[in-house]
Amino acid sequence: QVQLVESGGGLVQAGGSLKLSCAASGRTFSSYFMAWFRQAPGKEREFVAAIASYTSATFYADSVKGRFTISRDNSKNTIYLQMNGLKPEDTAVYYCAAGRRIGIRSPSDYDYWGQGTQVTVSS
Repeated sequence: QVQLVESGGGLVQAGGSLKLSCAASGRTFSSYFMAWFRQAPGKEREFVAAIASYTSATFYADSVKGRFTISRDNSKNTIYLQMNGLKPEDTAVYYCAAGRRIGIRSPSDYDYWGQGTQVTVSS
């Protein structure tokens, strides 16, 4: 069982930056593939970024590539999402997820979810 708690969301102007954190419980954190998803009102939850369990290889949605950076600190059971060059279309609730499945870009690939943190980007 893994429990996830996100933090770091807030209101920022377009072009600004935010850094999200996701703290995980459990002794097997390092064995989980971790990801960030987001969901805007009236839209489906969409993949943002993922980081592999042992290699820390990273994967990004095209819409955030070059602007967002995912990282993990296994000693702190925490992952991060550094978001730069934020745009109004990045406004959403951001969720942290953990999984051990083969896929990485679908919500169904993940078994554990945080409660979400709101990110609002004003124009």
